[in-house]
Amino acid sequence: MKLYLAAAVLMLVLAAHTEAQEEPTLEQRFASFHSQVKDITDDLTQKTKNTFEQIENSEFAIKTKNWFTEQFEKMKQKMSESFN
Repeated sequence: MKLYLAAAVLMLVLAAHTEAQEEPTLEQRFASFHSQVKDITDDLTQKTKNTFEQIENSEFAIKTKNWFTEQFEKMKQKMSESFN
């Protein structure tokens, strides 16, 4: 009989403890959501910035930029020769 009584008291204590825990308010949930979104966007911003820097510093981008610069200079030379 004592075992049943102890189990019943334990169940009541457990039930009272779970009811006593406060659920976060709507304001707390929005604050938590806001901080999670901020963390995600900060991470995404940093990853995007790093990706653009890697692309800008890649060999392909540098060669392409140099090629366009050379072509533009050649075109400027031809234009200046034709006007003179």
